[in-house]
Amino acid sequence: MAQNLISKYIWIIDTLTKNRRLSKEQLNDLWKRTQFSGGIDLPDRTFYHYRRSIEEIFNIEIKCDRGGQYYIEQSSSMRGKAFTNWLLDSMAVSTALNENQTGAERIEIEDVPSARQFLPLVLEAIKDSVKLCFTYAGFSRSRAETKIMFQPFFLKRYKQRWYMIGLKEKGNSIRTYALDRVKEMQLVREHFEKPGSITLEEMFGNIVGVTTSKAPVRLVKLKTTPIQAKYFRALPLHPSQSEETHDDYSIFTYKLQLNYELAHEILSMGDAVKVLEPKELEVMVVTQLKDALKQYEG
Repeated sequence: MAQNLISKYIWIIDTLTKNRRLSKEQLNDLWKRTQFSGGIDLPDRTFYHYRRSIEEIFNIEIKCDRGGQYYIEQSSSMRGKAFTNWLLDSMAVSTALNENQTGAERIEIEDVPSARQFLPLVLEAIKDSVKLCFTYAGFSRSRAETKIMFQPFFLKRYKQRWYMIGLKEKGNSIRTYALDRVKEMQLVREHFEKPGSITLEEMFGNIVGVTTSKAPVRLVKLKTTPIQAKYFRALPLHPSQSEETHDDYSIFTYKLQLNYELAHEILSMGDAVKVLEPKELEVMVVTQLKDALKQYEG
């Protein structure tokens, strides 16, 4: 799937979201003004295929009312709303930069490793439910693992890195792979069926980060300074977040499974956050703090 095709999908989503409802004629008039059209109409058949692809890839449904007006069925889930907002924000930033043509010497951005090279290929494999074969140089391995046969189910972005989640056929296990550690990748035109019981919500609904856990969901309580509380309000650590405010501190409560990323996030906040519950998480954080201090002793 060409990157240009993804841009067309995002343009349609963005245009219908901003205008709420458009007839095919109105959408076509806007289409002909874009760089995608070359001044040519958007054929009905092509628009139909774009709608189906948008629904399959992005889980965003474009409907048509009785008056012939097209509109986007808004997602009721927090995950769906967050994804749509991210898509539209990305489109808005890209459009603004292209239109203003501000030089690179005036703008600093974070790179997203391997997004351009492998993301379109993974999206196509997920859309068509076909396998991937790739080479992976994991940080924990001395040599790259080759010819990995993989059934991609989901994509997840975390800390400026893209991850694909699916079934590694050798060992028949669910695995998560970072795209920036992939060295080469090919589509394998072999169809697979994703188990209906496996969902993103089931795997990551109670997780911070990408490291899945079989641990039970725990009640996590964090005590924060007033300034850190403002950061949590602006960008919640997890959708389950709730806050109890006091004069000079706040207590944030979450329902989470304990994992490495959760402890790492807390450590990154220094003395602005203290773990109140559970004891196991406190021990994880304190242990990592003590190990870090040992680097400077003697």
